[in-house]
Amino acid sequence: MSTLTQEALELNRLVLEEITSKWTLLVLGHLCGGPMRFNALRRANDGITQRALTKCLRRLEASGFVKRSVVSTAPVAVMYAISPLGRSLEPHLRALLQWVDEHRDAIKTAQCAFAAQGPNERSL
Repeated sequence: MSTLTQEALELNRLVLEEITSKWTLLVLGHLCGGPMRFNALRRANDGITQRALTKCLRRLEASGFVKRSVVSTAPVAVMYAISPLGRSLEPHLRALLQWVDEHRDAIKTAQCAFAAQGPNERSL
């Protein structure tokens, strides 16, 4: 990794924090498939609350990853679409999500084995 100033490192940390927050990668993954309405996104991300999805979409819009548009239908609909900046993240996002699919069982096994250890078996 190249030598970065403290300011650049902090900015990198903030961007990484933004794109790795709890629901962000999953929401972006769904939007890579095409524009979606709010409720469709909520259904696609089982377990997300309305408040959490709203906050996630606002952060993504503020950071330029997502575009929000109001469709003048009856009733009025709000559509979310991936922006060009968000689209540039897509190959990396897909690779990361594929890695998770391939390794989640191994991670779950490791977590169970760790949890089964007594506190005296863990070394510092």
